[in-house]
Amino acid sequence: MYSVRRVSRSEAPELYEAVERLSRKSGIKPPQVMIARLPIPNAFAYGSPLTGNRVAVTTGLLNTLNMDEVEAVLGHELGHLKHRDVQVMMFVSILPALLYYIGYSLMWSSAFGRRDERGNASVLALVGFLSIALYWILTLFTLYLSRLREYYADRHSASVVEDGARKLSIGLIKIVESTGKRRRRLTSLNNVSSFRMLFICDPESSERDLKELYAASMWRGDRELIERYTRRRLTLVDQITELFSTHPNIIKRLRSLQELM
Repeated sequence: MYSVRRVSRSEAPELYEAVERLSRKSGIKPPQVMIARLPIPNAFAYGSPLTGNRVAVTTGLLNTLNMDEVEAVLGHELGHLKHRDVQVMMFVSILPALLYYIGYSLMWSSAFGRRDERGNASVLALVGFLSIALYWILTLFTLYLSRLREYYADRHSASVVEDGARKLSIGLIKIVESTGKRRRRLTSLNNVSSFRMLFICDPESSERDLKELYAASMWRGDRELIERYTRRRLTLVDQITELFSTHPNIIKRLRSLQELM
């Protein structure tokens, strides 16, 4: 397990200064600054009207990225807060969850109903099947919306951080590299799977993204290597896999950032 705690300005002065400066540029109230004791490099934003907004970085992120790259990651997370992405994604996730529960409840009721109610059972089974089908359709839409909002947050970072598109690209590469190497050794990653939609990079896809980095021979974050990497063609498997991911394919994400350089 891991813990998230609020840090004071004296503990992390550079982090506080970056959050406050980027919050002003974003036109939002500075969120509380948190640090998560997690070895993988990542960051996430969350909060509620009652507790206020919070932005958290992991200890792994602070140990892996330099401060310029951390700022670009913070710009991305502040973009999520500005766009109210946490609230939006929670809202759009409610209907698919309800349809899933209703669909399976109706299908179970039809399967174990009394014999003299076979007519009703058939209707229940049909409605249940349609509910499950609609659940999958809406789930794919929810995942698409999640990927779209990641692009928006990337663009926000590029707009509030100087040379933000390049810095965020390098930061994403380092995050994928480090997470992919650590994933097989760390059982603690199993505890964060349910929160992956909040992260700047999806830990579940880190190994796949790492293989794509190797395939593109992109191992240092300079502009030439970024351009070489973004020229790599996406396979059909890449495109299908992305449909079921909360985050965009790493190649497409870097291509989008490259347009802003």
